[in-house]
Amino acid sequence: MDDDASTTAQLPATITTFLDAQVARDETRALPLLTEDAVIVDVADGGEVFSGPDGLRRFLVEAGTEFTYTTELTGVTRDGDIWVVGHHLEGDFPGGEADLDYRFTLAGDRIARLDVVLPS
Repeated sequence: MDDDASTTAQLPATITTFLDAQVARDETRALPLLTEDAVIVDVADGGEVFSGPDGLRRFLVEAGTEFTYTTELTGVTRDGDIWVVGHHLEGDFPGGEADLDYRFTLAGDRIARLDVVLPS
């Protein structure tokens, strides 16, 4: 993976806006950033796949709401159209701490796919 981006300042506006909207659970800002056939796969939630307007909305509004946690961005890397944003979470979920990578695949200036995965 190319390490040509190390800060969120180098992320495309689409991704930074999506991340901000996700934290705020603001589906009206986040949904237009996704392609019509976008897919979100959340391994942190058992590998659940979210697609279609209702599924994507459910991810944005409901994912992680059963826990209280903080998120710290830990790094940004890029490999072609895939941007990887590292997150460190601490909270009242099982284990209390977790590191996750948000792997964004862009199609133009919209998000075609987001995989929430354990760092490799």
